[in-house]
Parts: sequence; C-alpha cells; structure tokens
Amino acid sequence: MNMTTTSMPVAGLVPGPRQEQPQADLLVRNAKVFTGDPDRPEARAVAIRDGRVAALGDDHDLAHLVGPGTRVVDALGRRVIPGLNDSHLHVIRGGLNYVLELRWDGVRSLRQALAMLREQAGRTPKGQWIRVVGGWTAEQFAERRMPTVAELNAAAPDTPVFVLHLYQSALMNRAAVRAAGFTRDTPDPRGGQIVRGRDGEPNGVLLAAPGALILYSTLAKAPALDEADKRTSTRHFLRELNRFGLTSAVDAAGGFQNFPDNYATVVDLARSGELSLRIAYHLFPQTAGQELADLKRWTEMVKPEDGDEWLRLNGAGENLTWAAADFENFSEPRPELAAGYEAEFERAVRLLMENGWGFRLHATYDETIRRDLAVFEKLAAEGLFPGGNRWLFDHAETVSADSLDRIAALGGALSVQNRMSFQGTAFRDRYGAEAAARTPPVRAMLDRGLTVGAGTDATRVSSYNPWVALHWLVTGRTVGGTALYPAENLISRETALGLYTRGGARLTGEQDVKGVLREGCYGDLAILSDDYLTVPEAAIPDIESVLTVVGGRIVYASAEYEGLDEALPPIDPAWSPVAHFGGYQGGARQASLVAEAVAESEQHRRWRVARGSGPEAPLPFYDPCYEH
Repeated sequence: MNMTTTSMPVAGLVPGPRQEQPQADLLVRNAKVFTGDPDRPEARAVAIRDGRVAALGDDHDLAHLVGPGTRVVDALGRRVIPGLNDSHLHVIRGGLNYVLELRWDGVRSLRQALAMLREQAGRTPKGQWIRVVGGWTAEQFAERRMPTVAELNAAAPDTPVFVLHLYQSALMNRAAVRAAGFTRDTPDPRGGQIVRGRDGEPNGVLLAAPGALILYSTLAKAPALDEADKRTSTRHFLRELNRFGLTSAVDAAGGFQNFPDNYATVVDLARSGELSLRIAYHLFPQTAGQELADLKRWTEMVKPEDGDEWLRLNGAGENLTWAAADFENFSEPRPELAAGYEAEFERAVRLLMENGWGFRLHATYDETIRRDLAVFEKLAAEGLFPGGNRWLFDHAETVSADSLDRIAALGGALSVQNRMSFQGTAFRDRYGAEAAARTPPVRAMLDRGLTVGAGTDATRVSSYNPWVALHWLVTGRTVGGTALYPAENLISRETALGLYTRGGARLTGEQDVKGVLREGCYGDLAILSDDYLTVPEAAIPDIESVLTVVGGRIVYASAEYEGLDEALPPIDPAWSPVAHFGGYQGGARQASLVAEAVAESEQHRRWRVARGSGPEAPLPFYDPCYEH
C-alpha cells in the first residue's frame, strides 16, 4: 500500500490538500475512543505521527491530517482504549521459555487439557520435556479438579511431563522424575517436599512447603532454547501479549533471571527495533548471601532510566534480600520470617537510596510489610528515604489500614495482581470469608490517594491475559466464579482500566507520556473485539484486541485487519506446543469442550450412584464463566 493505506473501505475520506501541519502516519477513525484523559475523555478518531498522538477529535476534524502516506484504519465503531500496561509481569523470563510451554491458560476442561498433553507427547522429541508452567487452576475446569500423576503417566508414558500449579505444587510423570534425577535418597530441599510413596520412592508430587524454590529448581533441569530460538520465542511471546492489547509491561525480574546474561535477548531486540512491547525492567539478586555484592556491582554498571522508551531500567527488586521475602502459597500457613533479617535488609535499602535507585518489594502479608516499613521509617528519620526515588510494595494481599497510612506517609506505591482470582478459594478456606473479602484492599488503597498499578504476576501463577485480571478487579470473582468481595470493595470498570494504564505509567515515572491518549503521549492503543465498558461482566475475560498499536506501529492484527501487522519468523523448534496450539485458549472455541466435560462428569456420577457411592440427584453445575 503505497498510496493512502486503509485497512477497511473508508467512503468519502480522501487525502486532503497540502497543509502546513504534517500528515499523520496512522489515523484510527470511526471509533469509540476512551482516552483515559479526564480533560477529554472521549473522541471518535486518533491521529499518530512520529510515534506519538498528534490529534484527537471527530473524523472530520482530523481528515486534513490524511496524506498520501497515511495508513487509515476504520475501527468500525469498536471501542478503542489506551494500550494496557501490566505493572508486574515476568515478561523477560516468560519470553525466553514461551515456545517450549504447553499453556493451559483459558482451557475450560481437564479432559481437553489432558488431550492437549497426549497430543503433544506424540510430537515432542526424545530428550525434551513437556512443561505446563502456570496460568491455570483446577477451578477453571468443568471437572473442578487437578490431573493426577496416573493421568500424566497415561497421557505421556515416555516423555517427561512437568505441570506447575500456582506457587503450590508440581506434578511429574515417571519419565520426568527420572529425568530430574529424583530417587529415594534425594533429600527434601529447605522449604519444599518431594512426596514419596509407601516404598520411599518419589511419587511425582512436589510441594512448596511453603517455598517455591523446589518447583523452579526442578523446572530449570529441563533443556533450554539456544540463543537464536530465545530471540524468536521472545518475539512470539510479545506478540501474544499484544493480542490482548498490552503495549507496555514492567518486568519484575525473578528467580533464575540473571543480569546481564538473561537480559541479552531483549537488549538485542531493542537495539534492532524489534520489540513490540515497551519494557521497564528490574534487577533481582539471585544468590542468598551475595545480595549486597550484586546490588553494589549493579549500581556501578547501570542506573535507573538507562535505556529508551522501549527498554529502560526502573530499579531493583522484587526481592532485595532473600531473608526478607515471604511466600504466597495460600495452601500453606503464613511463613514466619527469620528474626533479625532487618539488618541486612536495611543495608540493601541504604545502598540503593545512596545511589539514587528505586525498588519494588515482594510482600504478601502485612506482617512482612510492617517489618519492612519500620526499616524505611528509620532511614526516613535520617533524611535518606525515599530521597526522591520511586518505591513500591508488590502484592500486599493482607496489608492493613495502618500500613497503608504508613506507605502513604513515606511516598510509596503499590502494585496489585489477580493472584486471588487463581488462589482466592484456598485463601478463603484457610483464613475465612471475612478476611478474603478485603484481600487485597484495593478500594482502601485508592481512597488514600495511593498510586496503584495492576498486573498479573504471570506467567508462573496467574495467566498473562489482562482481561482475566480486569474481570477480577470489577467483579471480585475467581476464575471459577467464587465471589470474594462485597460491593463496597469493588471498583468500577473505568477505575480498573486506569490501574492498567495510568497506574502502571506512574510506577515507572512515565505518566506524562504513557497511559492516556492525549496529544504528545505515546501512540499506544488497542481496538477491542468487544466493548469493555458495556459487555456483560462475565464476558470481560473473553475480550481481545483486534488491532494493537505501539508507537504508531501495528504490532498485532486480527479479524478484518489480519495481515496488517509485522511478519514474525516461524516458531522454532517446529515441535513447539505454541506452534500447534497457540497460547491462551479462551473464547468460544472452548464451549463445546466444556459441554463434553460436563456430560462426562454426569456419566461418572451415574456410575457412582449405581455402586452406591454417589448422590441420587445430580449436583447442580453452574459457573458464570461458562455462560459466554
């Protein structure tokens, strides 16, 4: 398309005469634009030039910006929003592994999940593993249960299978137990358990008790991609995120993500202009006992905001010292952190403040948050904290009202994730419905004027689909439909969207250029498949983008716009689960599979009734997530 380029016929819209004002590179017209800007909340068209929003208005207002080189996109009356920003996403680590993973995200029946596993076993070469790594929970399945080790053995008798379930556990078939080198003589690691049968042999179940290191260290034994395939894998993962309207993410670092080695792929993609997602990243000390040395070395190598609008350093964390980290396995009791961890933790925070570094800090429980705040208050009394540096708590599920006041007084912020939509039932069962009703207290955070960003903590716990998280924020329901929060603890759709746009931008100091559609801001937007502001609540998780734009570039296109986005290299290796199944599996394509699973469950009930071990009347099957 060398002339005025359109994705749809645009009757009556022709290039205008030569104007003093330069033409737009991209014009999105005939749209319902939610700008996120309180000064101008709505528009019908958006013009982008040189990667930034050049103008907003009605179609006729912007017609003069159309020239011979302008690409015109007809939104066909669809909803347009600012690009989404996941404020806590393990995007760098996720990209390095994406094409190796069989994703159960969005699969609505265990029967289908096992069928995918069985099919993948037939194409996985010898020496490789099948890995299902997060993004699912038993509650999402029609059968309402996890797979068994026996089912994994039946589906893949010879291919190692590793299935991670949240931060709680992992299931391994016999082949994976052998490949990982587990025997009756393998000792349990600290904070973890290798479950054994009566004969003392590992039975394929690993438990985080309560630490997840046993899960991640076992996964790390599986073969990794070579450097070229890591590059391709990352590009396809970013495209998958673009599919849901994500245009930015704040990478929270994490275990087994070493700097600078494991950052090399995104750095290379940034240098070559091939990132399709803006990334602000953090640095996370990997080795207990070496944290201060790592932090000191990094402060001498790089500094926050190094980089550009596509890839930039945001600070340290989400762990600063291992001793200060709690664990978020709600199936286990709250861990008691070691006495006296504050001394080393204080040295780490002091080092960062003295060098102009902000940080983010993993803290699930208020007990941890209170101890950390005491350290910050001590440094604040010396005039050192926060010293103009951005800092925030991540997760903060059980943060108290008093702690929120202390965070506000110290100029802190928060990043919340929808881990409760995957683990909320386990939390409620342990701590009670009253405690679950305010976990986390998002409304109380906002009422205090605190900066709050929203995210997922994907890929190893929640799914990376931001609309699942937005559904949780708006409805207070788990992925299985369990209601957690009363109405007074919920937030509006517009407020939730603000946490996923402006909130994330504030956490990285980019609020003047990101998170809203306003003249001069980044040209980042998404045209949605369904109108988030008006669809039934139950349909929110099924929303996708049909066209995603980052800096004026079309980075994802489907439906009427298919083929307008940039070409990607084919997935390598060819046996990749993603090459066959794709990523997130939600939407209408699952509906028939759910019906099959329900029918199979009813047949099983009748079998039990015939043997006197089940109820005579069928149990009601209802879940609002299956209504759409």
